[in-house]
Amino acid sequence: MPAARLSLVIPAYNEAAAIERAVAEAETALEQLFSEFEVLVVDDGCTDATAALTQRLLLSAPHTQLLRHGVNRGYGAALRTGFDAARYELVAFTDADCQFDLLDLGRMVKLAAHAPIVAGWRRDRQDSPRRRFFSWGYNVLCRAILGTRVRDCDCALKVFRKEALAKLLPESRGFFVNAEMLTRARLLGLEVSEVPVSHRPRAAGESKVSLREIPRTLRTLLAFWWRHLVIGRRTAPTMVQARVMLVNEAPPPVASRLPSNALGLPVGHPAPHREAA
Repeated sequence: MPAARLSLVIPAYNEAAAIERAVAEAETALEQLFSEFEVLVVDDGCTDATAALTQRLLLSAPHTQLLRHGVNRGYGAALRTGFDAARYELVAFTDADCQFDLLDLGRMVKLAAHAPIVAGWRRDRQDSPRRRFFSWGYNVLCRAILGTRVRDCDCALKVFRKEALAKLLPESRGFFVNAEMLTRARLLGLEVSEVPVSHRPRAAGESKVSLREIPRTLRTLLAFWWRHLVIGRRTAPTMVQARVMLVNEAPPPVASRLPSNALGLPVGHPAPHREAA
């Protein structure tokens, strides 16, 4: 087992249908990959049973903690809460919909030894054609206007070295958070390594990304561009440009990976958990 220690942040808003599986898969996969780890589930003001189900799991999920928002603050705010609470030198995040095989974190962590940010890109993406089309357009826009450089900006499987993450903590509360952090990384000259990761259909529940989020995200994008890349460029010293390293290593064969319906949880004494106000 490698010596790396990792904090995994899972933001959750009304994910009662999938949260038990998400925690189970995180505990099972990370137990295989890391000497020490923690799973930080951030209840972003859920109005369903997400928090209650997670709380009940804590006795059988010894590495999982529940952080809570009293009201819904948004995806970016939930990530920020998890990032602030993370204890270990490597910090990753994923969504609660179980669309990613967390065993991919093993390959990503190896790359984190050479790059402070490792971003997955979804090979054989399992989303609807309309969702893929909007994502393609958004990525083109982010690369053109913000210079994010990556092919799959919003892929919800990323790993950060903690000292780099401290410089990238997001201000945006919504779904612009990935583009914001990658743009900040470019402006700071931080290298990004990209690697293909497996992608699965959503386990259960409904996506929180809807058509009404598109104009809201675009307004945030343009405001960020104007504030940081137009006005900021006039007053800032020379901008440093770092490269993106594209890793074309394919994910391992499906047969050797964690089954998508694995629900076995490690047995152990529960770790103390904390709640965020």
